Order: sequence, then structure tokens, then C-alpha cells
Amino acid sequence: MVTILDVARAAGVSKSTVSRVLDERLPRSNSPAAQRVREVAAELGYVRDPLASGMRRAGTNTVGVIVPRLTDTVMAMLYENIAAAAAGRGMFAVVATTEDDPATEEFAVQSLIRRRVDGLILTTARMGTHSAQGVPHALALRTDGIGPAAIGDDRLGAQLAVRHLVDLGHRRIGLVGGPAYASSARGRLDGYRDALVTAGIPVDDSLVAGDSFSMQSGEIAGRVLLDRVDRPTAVFAVNDNTAIGVMAAAHALGLRIPEDLSVVGYNDIPVVSSLPVPLTTVRVPFGQIATTVLDLLREAGDDRPPRTVVLAPTIIPRSSTAPPSS
Repeated sequence: MVTILDVARAAGVSKSTVSRVLDERLPRSNSPAAQRVREVAAELGYVRDPLASGMRRAGTNTVGVIVPRLTDTVMAMLYENIAAAAAGRGMFAVVATTEDDPATEEFAVQSLIRRRVDGLILTTARMGTHSAQGVPHALALRTDGIGPAAIGDDRLGAQLAVRHLVDLGHRRIGLVGGPAYASSARGRLDGYRDALVTAGIPVDDSLVAGDSFSMQSGEIAGRVLLDRVDRPTAVFAVNDNTAIGVMAAAHALGLRIPEDLSVVGYNDIPVVSSLPVPLTTVRVPFGQIATTVLDLLREAGDDRPPRTVVLAPTIIPRSSTAPPSS
């Protein structure tokens, strides 16, 4: 009897790919790999066993989503968008958290694979580190530079934020950054520098502080930047949490926003529009990223070459930014 493994070996693809291609309950794929699988199955005389297939697929139509933490509003928003988009396709999304720790992430990946998820969506990618090898997967918000990814244009978003401040008349603009291993933080740092150079403003690395996405990190970095004689008149923070931390630091130092300091965040989480001083921020298209990453996950299951889809953010001006007072 010809088995699914025989077809996989002859077609040069994985068993899971053969299973998905030959499962008539799933949308038909016409990728080269899928066409090859069908040709090989016909040549070998493979006959699908509906009962065995049903047993193998028990508990599937499920996608695993791996995030650093759900206390991070950005990750919670993205997961909710992925869950809604998956439900619209007759799928269920289950989430696991890692605290951005590689060892915990590996445990989460293996645990979800053992639970027979059809694929994984990871928001925890680290540059140059390829995660979840051997299972269909796609990356969201971050990229490792290797696997398929749906991300916001972080470099462009930072350019929009800094250009907004420059247009208001600011020349001394600080940056509260994030962890260097995250492509999102690196892209926003690059965009910050790009915008300064374009505006003819010298890049001053002493105005760059911070290495985390947390509110506490933003407050600490804010104090570093603001508790100096030549403090910046404006700060761009690479996410809204760190921007809120900067605003807390400014308040502790007796600085008014935006009269004494303009602040721009990133992501546009719901709370920032309702702060005592509503925060100017860069809005990330979470809904588009969610639907796109599901498309990429399907492509990964069809063994298509990985691609990265970059989606444009928008600047949302609010009350936390104004022209410098002097």
C-alpha cells in the first residue's frame, strides 16, 4: 500500500504538505508544490484513507500564536485581530506567551506542535534567529530576516513621527528606543536617524536612551534624557508604553506637555487617546497585519518561498505635540 510518506518522499516535500494538498476539505492550492504532490500521488496510485485522515486532523484547523506577553496591549490587540481573522476562515487561534525568552519560546513552540496546530504565528522573532523550523509558520510585527513575515513599516513610521516634530520646529529631538534584537525597534531607530539627516539635523547619540518596550524603561530613559541642562524639546518613543513612561518622567521633573516637552509614541493603543494629554502616535495597521500573516501561513504550508509583506503606518497628531516654547 502506498502511504502518505511515500508520496512526500517522491515529491520532495513534507508529510504535512501532502496531507494538506490532498485534503479535499481545504481550499485547493495550485502552487507548483501542490501540483507536484497531486501528480506524484496519481503516479504512485496513492488512495487517501478518509478515516485515518480524520483521525490525523483531529483538533486541527487551529493556529498557534506566540507572543511575549498579553499584558502588552500591542500583543493583545494583534492576537485579537488574528483570532477574529482566523474565525472568519473557520479556524481557531490559541495563544502562548514567552516573556521574550528564547528557551520559553522553544517550549511553547513544541507544546503547540504536540497539540497538532496547523501552523504557528510568532511575534517574538529575533534578528538572525530562525524559529519554529520544520512546521509551517509566519512572523508578525517582527521579522528575523529569514522566514515569511507581515510587519508594519517601522522605518517609515519613525520617519513620520520625527518629521512631524521637525515640522513643528523642533531641532533637539530625543529617542527612547527598544531592544536591539527586535527588528521593530531597530527599524524605528533607523527611521529616527533618517529623518534627522533629511532635515539637516546632526544625529546626537547622547539623545538616544532605553532598551526595552516597557513603561518602566520609558520612565527611566525619560529621566536620563530630561534631567540634563541641554534636554531635548521633543522625544520620540518607539512604542506607546515607553512614551507614557516619558510623560511620567516629565511630570516628575515638573515639565509640562506639550508646553515644555513634545512626546510622540508608536502603535496607537486605545488608552493613549484618553490620557490627560492625548498622545500623538503612529498607528500600526493591526487588522491588515493579521489577515496578511494568515495568508503567509497558508503559503508556508504550501512550501512557497518565504516573503515579507510591509504595511504602511500613519501618524495620528494629538495634544502631546506642539511647537517648542523657545
